[in-house]
Amino acid sequence: MASISRSANGRRVLQFVDGDRIRRTIRLGKLSQRQAEAIKLKVENIIASKISGHAIDNETARWLQLLEPELSDKLARAKLIEIRESKDFPLLQFAEEYISRRSDVKESTRTVWNRALNHLKSFFDSKVSIRSVTAGNAKDFRLYLQKKGLAENTVRRTCGVVKQFFQDAIDRDLLRKNPFSHREVPTSTGGNSSRSFFITREMIDQLIDACPNAQWRLILALSRYAGLRCPSETLQLKWSDIDWKKQRMMITSPKTEHHEGKESRQIPIFPEVKPYIEECFEQANEGDTFVITAYREASSNLRTQFQRIINNAGLKAWPKLFHNLRASAQTELSERFPSHVVCAWIGNSERVAQEHYLQINDDHFSKALQNPTQQLHANHGNESNEAIRVRSKTLELQGIATERKNLRLCKVGNTGLEPVTSTV
Repeated sequence: MASISRSANGRRVLQFVDGDRIRRTIRLGKLSQRQAEAIKLKVENIIASKISGHAIDNETARWLQLLEPELSDKLARAKLIEIRESKDFPLLQFAEEYISRRSDVKESTRTVWNRALNHLKSFFDSKVSIRSVTAGNAKDFRLYLQKKGLAENTVRRTCGVVKQFFQDAIDRDLLRKNPFSHREVPTSTGGNSSRSFFITREMIDQLIDACPNAQWRLILALSRYAGLRCPSETLQLKWSDIDWKKQRMMITSPKTEHHEGKESRQIPIFPEVKPYIEECFEQANEGDTFVITAYREASSNLRTQFQRIINNAGLKAWPKLFHNLRASAQTELSERFPSHVVCAWIGNSERVAQEHYLQINDDHFSKALQNPTQQLHANHGNESNEAIRVRSKTLELQGIATERKNLRLCKVGNTGLEPVTSTV
């Protein structure tokens, strides 16, 4: 019924025969083939409704309602629709409908989306249409979030959610361009070293001593020494997940469960965590399913209570309270075990660990100022002097061997038909 062609200048042209058997042309302009095909389908639906005398389908009617003025005028000139003032679809209403429509996401994701929607409501008027938002408006919105004092990653994440709203409108052929795709409105988040903070063992000991009960002591031990996500993974831990014989725990991860094979992971019962698990086990009531039985109500706010514990311990709160406990755990474990092992225990990837978790702490600077023998004494305090002497001699010989190898690499190459050259 309708066909698409491409003119010499690369612009798409839509041709069709209407109900009066008159061939008409609509010059679509510079569009992708996919976008042109989508318009062609809608035009065919309009023609079919005119021929049959039936109302157009709801999806096509909605598409016409949100149609950009330029294309709307072209359809009107082609006698497909009546000439009328275009009726804009409110941005805030579209975003609300998008959130309510997405029943496939977790409640935590919905919370993040609603938070972004609240920022939109604070910035845009309720009558602003989704088609009227420009790249300039997107940049102004980003600046507005920054002036509110939000962290850079929070600003980017919020803009990313709004970009998702507009992308849905594009997918429904209601828009052509996403104003939040502008290069000056970045949406990808990255590591922020200024908000990193390493919690030492001395600090965590102070915090554990200031805890009001055994369950809080275990919460902090699991966060700092085992790197559990709190509260999602900590509150999911069950007594049935603990294998006392093998000294392992099965950690259920709501955050990564949508990735195949990432719904759970096994970790050791680290020696630093074991006494606090045992303490909670001794206090558990018969029939208890979860290890942490308190603080399970929706009204419980672990962050607020944790800040109270920090104050009682005489310490100052740091950025990202629970995240930095987890990051400190991964940083410390990475000093002792291969990175792939640590990432499997922590439940993230090596790329994510490098960008968001691994930190530089004071111990790294202290070790850098030590000579190899001092480091051996620090790292192998239980070894005998003779064992340390042998290990030091081995390091020295290894250094000499490496130096000789480097010298060999720099020797003159073999003499042949070509001029004598270095092999380097």
